[in-house]
Amino acid sequence: MKEDFYDILGVSKNATAAEIKKAYRKKAIEYHPDKNPGDAKAEEMFKKAAEAYEVLSDPDKKARYDQYGHQAFEGGGFGGGGMNMDDIFSQFGDIFGSAFGGGGGFSGFGGFGGGQRRVKGSNLRIRVKLTLEEIANGVDKKIKVKRKKVAQGTTYQTCGTCNGQGQVTRIQNTILGRMQTASTCSTCGGTGQVIDKKPANADAHGMLTSEETVSIKIPAGVVDGMQLKVSGKGNEAPGGNGVAGDLLVVIEEVPHPTLQREGDNLHYDLYISFSDAALGTSKEIDTVTGKVRIKIEPGTQSGKILRLRKKGVPSLNSYGTGDLLVHVNVWTPKSLNKEQKEFFENMRSDDHFQPNPEKEDKSFFEKVKDMFS
Repeated sequence: MKEDFYDILGVSKNATAAEIKKAYRKKAIEYHPDKNPGDAKAEEMFKKAAEAYEVLSDPDKKARYDQYGHQAFEGGGFGGGGMNMDDIFSQFGDIFGSAFGGGGGFSGFGGFGGGQRRVKGSNLRIRVKLTLEEIANGVDKKIKVKRKKVAQGTTYQTCGTCNGQGQVTRIQNTILGRMQTASTCSTCGGTGQVIDKKPANADAHGMLTSEETVSIKIPAGVVDGMQLKVSGKGNEAPGGNGVAGDLLVVIEEVPHPTLQREGDNLHYDLYISFSDAALGTSKEIDTVTGKVRIKIEPGTQSGKILRLRKKGVPSLNSYGTGDLLVHVNVWTPKSLNKEQKEFFENMRSDDHFQPNPEKEDKSFFEKVKDMFS
């Protein structure tokens, strides 16, 4: 089981953004590669802290993590897990860079000493439509994605402007003395490499767009608008030492014809006749696992709610499965023939047709209160 992000950084769930940033910086400095060369445990702690900060520093990601935990991002292969050292230094260099001479260079874990950085390709975003049945049971999807990849036959050489460092250092004389500044190399865009040869059909960066089928394992319990991440399935980065971006999968829930979702619970409106309500019957209804038959007891009142335990949607955090709430509605006929009218006229004064609610026959407001509790 994955460690809690708040525990990793040593902060409470009510910590402010400033407190979270301060805690991460402390952990980053403590486990930084330059302070712990060759220490595999320190490397692992360094990555864990970066992963935790990536989520908790983003208000949207933090809100989803607070509600759904790790599975909001993982989903059986999704999420921040598997961050490599290049991701960490490229994203969070500003957090601890000043403590180690600025910049994102590192050397302790077999990195690219001297400050060379690896450029990450751009992310891709797609929307995946899921039925309620797919959401309730989990599903494997195969999606066709158009990705930019380095064209076969493209070769690169070291950038002559930055000598492969990806950044250019300038020294200026000011009234405060000599000041050194570093900026991304405009020639190579920070990759440290420029194109040597490329096929005629490749773009200026030596890239080609091709269609690829990506397998996506979507866990049960996802919600509309949730974003999952497939690492390394975005656009590739130009150059020989870049890393591919990520594929961001946005969930879109397709409305169900008869079931309404409310969190992990489902609602079903069942309409029955006067006769069925008075005499009792059985009805077949939809669920996310197929049709089931339920029993309607004689004398069932309109507005009665039947609860089918664990027939709803599984919780994304494995906290159980919701229920299916069947709302019974007794249908009043809008038109009657002569014989039917005579029957109901004769029943007006019959004691059995007079309203006589018992204690267990709750009011509408009591039913609503029970439903939400």
